[in-house]
Amino acid sequence: MKIDFVSDVACPWCAVGLYSLEMALKRLGVEESVTLTFQPFELNPTMPAEGEDAIEYLARKYGRSPEQLAQTREVLRKRGAAVGFTFGERPRVWNTFDAHRLLYWAHQEGRQRELKHALLKAYHTDGENPGAPEVLLRLAGEVDLDVGRARSILDSNEFASEVRARERYYQEVGVHAVPSIIVNDRHLIQGGQPPEVFEETLRKFK
Repeated sequence: MKIDFVSDVACPWCAVGLYSLEMALKRLGVEESVTLTFQPFELNPTMPAEGEDAIEYLARKYGRSPEQLAQTREVLRKRGAAVGFTFGERPRVWNTFDAHRLLYWAHQEGRQRELKHALLKAYHTDGENPGAPEVLLRLAGEVDLDVGRARSILDSNEFASEVRARERYYQEVGVHAVPSIIVNDRHLIQGGQPPEVFEETLRKFK
């Protein structure tokens, strides 16, 4: 089974969706036979490096009050806890393009899934900047990637065109919200669904 997981590190529902998907794959007993690839999508492509206050940004982008945003955070905390992911405080929203460049490289090195998990935890659990070079380099080391090679990527534009091309491709085929999970290039599951929803759909592809 081939699964392309289109998502952004900055997307909380992508964390819920990934952990739900992984739980479903484990329940189905197909975890080892699945090829899972993370594809890039940026929720905030024009976000400057210094980021922006999360409440102010989300209120402006989605037209929601602080109270509504707090309710959403509580829903996310409960949904995350149900699948084994812990949401902490996320005070700012940051640019994630460099994280996507490292994820692209990590795929070539066979460590993409590990880096994706590390990035989601760094941002959504620990409130760290997933675009900061020092954070990215530390996470690369934690998942056994070559830190020197990671530094050379971050110091250049390497893999920028490849990531942009992947982003354009998924936009052109109709992906405008994440997470979007594409099974065997033809079946789409959208949103941070519960494990049961993934199980029901994926059972057809066993």
